[in-house]
Amino acid sequence: MERLNRMDQDAAVAALLNCCGSRHWAERLAAHRPYPDLDVLLAACDEASYDLSPADLHEALAREPAAGPDRALTDVPTSALTALAAAHAAYESRFGHSFVISLVTFRPAEHLDQILIGIRARLAHTPDTEREVAAEELRGLARSRLIRLVS
Repeated sequence: MERLNRMDQDAAVAALLNCCGSRHWAERLAAHRPYPDLDVLLAACDEASYDLSPADLHEALAREPAAGPDRALTDVPTSALTALAAAHAAYESRFGHSFVISLVTFRPAEHLDQILIGIRARLAHTPDTEREVAAEELRGLARSRLIRLVS
């Protein structure tokens, strides 16, 4: 926490952009420093995430890499990776951005299955519903990345 609080504004924004790709979100969190503890930082994250405009959300989603299995997993069958690539392509074609999902509650061995289940389920969403779900998943990702940043 001390490191984030001591960074100059530009360095803090750059570090925070690695947590959420919205410049407005990162600038907002950087501007409200210093944070006394993690709970206050996470509350600020939530507030800024809920306040993302459609343009801010679009910017953040555009900077997100496609969700994939843990790089440490070496025994992922080629067929599963092919299915994942096809599911990502269908999702991106339908919604115009990468599929995002927070997997913090799952073991790495479950990530691939959870990604495939999530994409398949969310392909049935309307664009408005999916935008809401993607925003919530992005908030979860930002929270977990903030925790890693200050740990």
